[in-house]
Amino acid sequence: MSDLYGIKVKTISGKESALENYQGKVLLIVNTASKCGFTSQFTGLEDLYGQYKDQGLEILGFPCNQFLKQDPGSDSEISEFCSLNYGVTFPMFSKIEVNGDNTHPLYQLLKSEARGLLGSEKIKWNFTKFLVDKEGKVIKRYAPNLEPKEIAADIETYLAK
Repeated sequence: MSDLYGIKVKTISGKESALENYQGKVLLIVNTASKCGFTSQFTGLEDLYGQYKDQGLEILGFPCNQFLKQDPGSDSEISEFCSLNYGVTFPMFSKIEVNGDNTHPLYQLLKSEARGLLGSEKIKWNFTKFLVDKEGKVIKRYAPNLEPKEIAADIETYLAK
């Protein structure tokens, strides 16, 4: 079993949950923000979710306010924003930190397993994406500016395995 599945998270509605609930699924994990130049990627993420969720894809959104304070709202405000403006139906979680002393354990694992440019572990910006296979292995990190639709081929590859 992957270490990933032992990590506890909190849903955006405040309920404790565990990533073990996603065993056997392909995961796309994204640090999100409501007031970012990439916020429109919620549309592309929702499109991917609609296209592949019945085949075993889960997209997990983790709001983060560490990049120019682009997600200052409460969890309930973020949830409402995502639902009303982008029709988000994929699971969203409570706001977390992805860098620094208070980095959430999920992001500690993701960053160590899939390093960024020049081997850096640091998350550079909102909408950095991580692809995780059905066994919980972190496969790849994608840059914030990469549109979600550009990940579709990779998702299909891991859904087929």
